[in-house]
Amino acid sequence: MLKIVLTIIAGVSAFVTTAATAGPVLDAVRARGQLNCGVHPGIVGFMHADSQGAWRGLSIDMCRATAAALFGDASKVKYIPLDAAKRFPALDAGEVDLLASNSTMTLSRDAGADFAAIYYYDGQGFMLPRKLGKRVVGDLNGSTICIQPGTTTEANVADFFRQNKMTYKPVLIESVDELRTAFFAGRCDVLTADLSNLYATRAAYAPNPSDYAILPRAITKEPLGLAVRHGDHQFADIVRWSVYAMIEAEEYGITSRNVDEAVKIDNPVLKRILGVTPGMGKALGVDEKWAYNIVKQVGNYGESYERNLGANTVLKIPRGLNNPWRDGGMLYAPPIR
Repeated sequence: MLKIVLTIIAGVSAFVTTAATAGPVLDAVRARGQLNCGVHPGIVGFMHADSQGAWRGLSIDMCRATAAALFGDASKVKYIPLDAAKRFPALDAGEVDLLASNSTMTLSRDAGADFAAIYYYDGQGFMLPRKLGKRVVGDLNGSTICIQPGTTTEANVADFFRQNKMTYKPVLIESVDELRTAFFAGRCDVLTADLSNLYATRAAYAPNPSDYAILPRAITKEPLGLAVRHGDHQFADIVRWSVYAMIEAEEYGITSRNVDEAVKIDNPVLKRILGVTPGMGKALGVDEKWAYNIVKQVGNYGESYERNLGANTVLKIPRGLNNPWRDGGMLYAPPIR
């Protein structure tokens, strides 16, 4: 019996420490030497190109983290802007390797692709001119609402108004730029989108941001995730654990500024995370310093959040659900072991 148990344990150990055979996506990414990341054309704080053409934002940092894990270089990413209706077809067609486009994870989407990780917990809301005097969602009965078609946003509005026996008139505009222009020009009373999107839109495009209110209630759950194609589990694992590494690093106080000191600390957890104790890189099929490279070049999750969305940015979005679990949020990473 002891021999059987030891054989089973040995088999489990081998399974844990041996990386899976690389799949077609991972092979293609490595051969190309660059990650093709599909992103939204522009949401300030999450993904937008600055005046120098450099892409920045929380979602962009998720792409950079995966590149750091794969290549040891967070800069090895090509960003491909995609409108909402084109993002999943582009992923399916192999035009992009990874979607970091603030896409909500749903059952039907996950059945057609693989959501590797949730990187931001959001909810759908409404923005409107303060002069309309509407203060709660119940005041929106009869409103004209600007909506981007081909998104979960469109279906959520229909469900919410029907369930609450309210009416509305939709103004459907596919182009993000045209949708914003229509709203600020007064073609509709209300703009609906994820709350993160509304904060970004108000900060970046409103003629006078203080003239516009974002209603406090979210009408849905919108877990924003990183999506990859079916059929390459190892690539999905690398994407998933790259996000988890950023979350774990924040939990253990490892930052881009102190990571070089952290590798010297005699702590078994830190040694595993940062590759001092080998094994975790081998399990993923990447360099043992994969997590170190992510933290050093991109930062932990909290650093990325504060840099892109926090109190010192134009958005000033409270972390709320995106706090670490110990601080009452939903950010929770499985152990790196």
